Amino acid sequence: MVSGVQVELWPAEKVAAQATVQQAANGIRFAAWGETRLPEADLEKLVGAVPATLTAALSSRAYYFVPLAIADTGETLIAPSYTVDLGDRAICHRNQAFGATEAVFLSTRLVEDRFGLAFEFFINVAHNFVEATGVPESFSTLIWSQAEAQVRGETSQDAWETRRRAQDSRSTESKVTQGAIDERSRGSYYEAAFSDALAIYMLSLAVDFDYHDLREREYPLLAAPALAERLRHIATLFPANTGYEFQILYRRKG
Repeated sequence: MVSGVQVELWPAEKVAAQATVQQAANGIRFAAWGETRLPEADLEKLVGAVPATLTAALSSRAYYFVPLAIADTGETLIAPSYTVDLGDRAICHRNQAFGATEAVFLSTRLVEDRFGLAFEFFINVAHNFVEATGVPESFSTLIWSQAEAQVRGETSQDAWETRRRAQDSRSTESKVTQGAIDERSRGSYYEAAFSDALAIYMLSLAVDFDYHDLREREYPLLAAPALAERLRHIATLFPANTGYEFQILYRRKG
């Protein structure tokens, strides 16, 4: 760890010009720059987990894995290494447009494990996909049927809050009654829940993890069978690439 040393911050454009952008077999463009402490093999496996059926919608994106993306400045600045002071000023990711390229700079040194970085990458990919294509209608139908059935919990605070707002005008303490739906909130709910589920699906292809590790704040986590139904549906829409396997284990062995 670098401490007490002045580290020069680089403009994102300079980093993008210097970094060597690669294209993975699935079509994702990516680069690593600076002291990321991310082994090349781990990075390739992470990027390769994105289903190839998603990547046409991400053709304008490039993902840069950097030590730290700095959050407290008007321009996007990148630190080539980690210091405690810069870590306090950093953010998980910053976006920057360079002509036709939409660059996403991901901070690799803000998280202590592969799980955290993987989820940050995949949630960005999922949101970028939704921005480009929207939410598949079949998935929206599935999750709304779960919401109507009052299936417990959600996959993130955003999904939970937008689902609640969409149904607020029709809700009683014990059931959902007939009436108007907040359509704007319902649309936001579809986007949040799909982005979450798509990211969790990709995470499951790349990392062995416990679903409860994804809890961000105090909200009721979606019941496991309901999440499994969502993930299986996504797996039919976006099959795993060769060399990756999708499976759901309700209990760990041993």
